Parts: sequence; C-alpha cells; structure tokens
Amino acid sequence: MSTHALADTATLTGRSLRHIFRSADTIITTAITPIALLLLFVFVFGGALRQSIGTGNYVNYLLPGILLIAIASGTAYTALRLFTDLQGGIFERFHSMPITRPSVLWAHVLTSLVANGLTVAIIFAVGFAMGFRTEASPLAWLAVIGILTLFTLALTWLAVIAGLSGKSVDGATAFSYPLIFLPFISSAFVPTETMPGPVRWFAENQPVTSIVNSIQALFAGHPVGSEIWIALAWCAGILLVAYLLAMRAYRHRIG
Repeated sequence: MSTHALADTATLTGRSLRHIFRSADTIITTAITPIALLLLFVFVFGGALRQSIGTGNYVNYLLPGILLIAIASGTAYTALRLFTDLQGGIFERFHSMPITRPSVLWAHVLTSLVANGLTVAIIFAVGFAMGFRTEASPLAWLAVIGILTLFTLALTWLAVIAGLSGKSVDGATAFSYPLIFLPFISSAFVPTETMPGPVRWFAENQPVTSIVNSIQALFAGHPVGSEIWIALAWCAGILLVAYLLAMRAYRHRIG
C-alpha cells in the first residue's frame, strides 16, 4: 500500500472512529449480550456444566467462546456502517475525490478492529471480575491476541461482502446470525465428547472449536500442539476468500 493510500486510509479511519466514539453505545451494546451470556452460563448453568468439563473454574473454560460471540456480533456493525454509507451517497462522494478507492473499505476494516478490540477488553475486564485467571505467558498472550485479531479480520471481510451486497439493513446484517450461533455447536460451552454423534462430528470439524481449544490451552499454559495451526489455517483461509470476494463485490459496485 502506497504512502498516499496509507494517508487516505488513516483519514477515513479517523472519520469512522469519530462516529464510534461519539456513539459509544455501539460498543456497549455489542458487549452486553456476550456479558449476559457469560453471567447466565457461569451463575445459572455453571454448577451443572462444571461436572462435564472437569474443572472448578467455568469462567476460564467459557471466556474464549464468549469472546468469539462478541466479535461475530461486533462485525455486524461493520456491515451496517458500510451499508449506511452506500445508501447515504458517501461512497459516491468519496470516489469523486482524489483518494485511493480501496482505502474506503480498509477504513471500515480498521474501525472494526478497534471497536471489537475495545469490546474484547470490556469482556476481559468482566471476566477477571468474575474470577477468570490465567497461567498464560506474555508469548501466549500475544498468540491469543493474534488469533483474535485474525478471526476479527476474517469476519470483518465477510461483513464487507454483506454490506456491499445487502439490499436492506436486515439483509446486510443477517450474515452475523449463524456466526453468532456457531460457538454454541462447538467446544465453547461443553466438551464435544458430550454431544451425540452427528452433532459431535460437526462440532469437531468446524473452525470455532479449534480456535476455542487453542485459546483455552494458551490461557491454561498447556501445550497447544497442532490445534493452533488448524485454527490459524481456518482464520487465514476464511480471510483470504472473504477478502477476494469483497474486492470483487466492491469493483462490481463501483463499476
């Protein structure tokens, strides 16, 4: 990316972030549902679920899945912001100016990283207040941050496709619903060994399980083995395909 493109992206990202910070309720709203789920599963269902996971600290087990739900929910706002810009004619106005065209999309992507990062920080704070504890080394923390960042980028580019292709607000944000639901059919809440055959097969072979297992192991200070490479491969593969499709949809949209 050229210096001119970087400057354009930085300027447009600043514009998007100002909207975010002037309306902080977006970040708060994104965090509320995951925090509510965290409270529900720990204090209502936690007593029964601890037996299935074999640990006394269910917050440690649950938190990675809650983070993924929060990110999936947060990226829906990227699709919404992009769709709103398209409907409001902002895209056409930007394209009439001497700016690098892809910087319009990258601004939304970087805004998503910042907004979801703040949401994740809020959930971590609540998790620590509820008893979350970790044996993770600084290197393990960096690995967790890297996985969450890559996961956010992958879902954000899916959101860009939805924002560019949606015909209505509901259509632009509907992509996030199955993504929010996916952690419920994974190892995020209970081990996959407790699930019936077909459900267990699906849970063990979808991306969220490998991501959750990797983060859980990193937080616990356990070896992650090949699981982390599977998680990274899922995230990188989804990111690459989503990016290519998003740029194709963008070129089609702007003619």
